[in-house]
Amino acid sequence: MLCSNIGFSQEDPGKTNIGWVGVTVYHATDGDPKVAGTRTAAVTQEIEKRLRGEERLRFKNYRLLGQDVQPLLRSYESWAQPLKPSDEVLVRFEARSQPTRQATGLDLELWLSRKKILKTDARLEGNRPLFILGPEWRGGRLIIGVALAPQKNPGS
Repeated sequence: MLCSNIGFSQEDPGKTNIGWVGVTVYHATDGDPKVAGTRTAAVTQEIEKRLRGEERLRFKNYRLLGQDVQPLLRSYESWAQPLKPSDEVLVRFEARSQPTRQATGLDLELWLSRKKILKTDARLEGNRPLFILGPEWRGGRLIIGVALAPQKNPGS
């Protein structure tokens, strides 16, 4: 007997969306924050306090450069591109465990200029970002924040 799947579609369970991950890129400098460019925004007081609270991330000025929120898939990698349309900064992530509202484990990679510069196992907790000190850029440093996001469009 021949069996046909015509008319039946099977979803790949590995592609199930099990959460959202937000990636934000900041510019930090002790000099003039205008060097980051005109298309930047102020950071929230909460983020500024968190950044200043960590010695390696302590600078006089912070500006928000870009952000992206992408689905966290059960068994596949996802990519965030926070400086669209540029692909200068890319973050690849893949779930290591089923996320909860409190935490999840991720395989995390940071790519700059199409070169992998960091690979780590990360544990994200709640909406508390993991900050990664990036390279020098325009008279300051890039800081990449990775966090669990409550939904695809956090502002909506």
